[in-house]
Amino acid sequence: MSSDLFAAAIARLARQEGLETVLDLGAGGGELLGHLREVDPDLKLVGIDVAPPPPSLPATVDWMSDLPDTIHGLLVAHEWLDNIPCDIAEVDDDGRIRSVLVDPETGEETLGDDVDSAWLDRWWPMTEGGERAEIGKPRDDAWSDAVDRVDGLALAIDYGHLLDARPPYGSLASYQAGKEVDVRPDGKRDVTAHVAVDAVADRVGACIERQREALIRLGVEGSRPPLELATDDPTTYVHELSRASEAAELRARGGWGDFWWIVTDTRVRD
Repeated sequence: MSSDLFAAAIARLARQEGLETVLDLGAGGGELLGHLREVDPDLKLVGIDVAPPPPSLPATVDWMSDLPDTIHGLLVAHEWLDNIPCDIAEVDDDGRIRSVLVDPETGEETLGDDVDSAWLDRWWPMTEGGERAEIGKPRDDAWSDAVDRVDGLALAIDYGHLLDARPPYGSLASYQAGKEVDVRPDGKRDVTAHVAVDAVADRVGACIERQREALIRLGVEGSRPPLELATDDPTTYVHELSRASEAAELRARGGWGDFWWIVTDTRVRD
């Protein structure tokens, strides 16, 4: 999702909030940071990731392997929460909620011990045989720890669901080389699951909104340039058309626009 247009929205959010530093948690290849440097060279930028800094990272961008004790600025965690492991529970034929165990070599699943989880009772209640849930408490804990370090704004962006629309059989998925494959925790493929957004937000006192609404509020326009510009200034027309297409993709229903923004202003929390 990283692009100049998306980065410009993040930079605009930081500036609107009077914040001069943006920290990218789970920075990976540093793509967002690179775009932020392009759109707002005066921002102080910090990447946080267990991996070493990528060679392409601008020299003016700082890098650290772990969260600092105190963060002054805007902390952004883009598709970070969905990578935090969580246990899977399933209702068996007798109505018992049990843990799901997986053989990492074969992917074969079995049901283990009974699960007693206050988190499930509150955020993902199940009653019917075959129903599954991902127990999101570790994600709530992890984001709460991150937010507690922030003096400013904390923003988690991820795909997820709410209490009234939980997927009845869970959302566990695996990807390898960019393609969806059978779920198997064999260390050779990514294993991910959608985020229980409302549970995370409740834990950290956050507001939530869809990405499409957030980007509209931050000035990401998807309107096409006037057709006469194609004749008067074709280069500008092509550029503006490309930006409009990119904006539409970032805000699209059924795509990037469905992502959730979980926003906590720690300066006003009780």
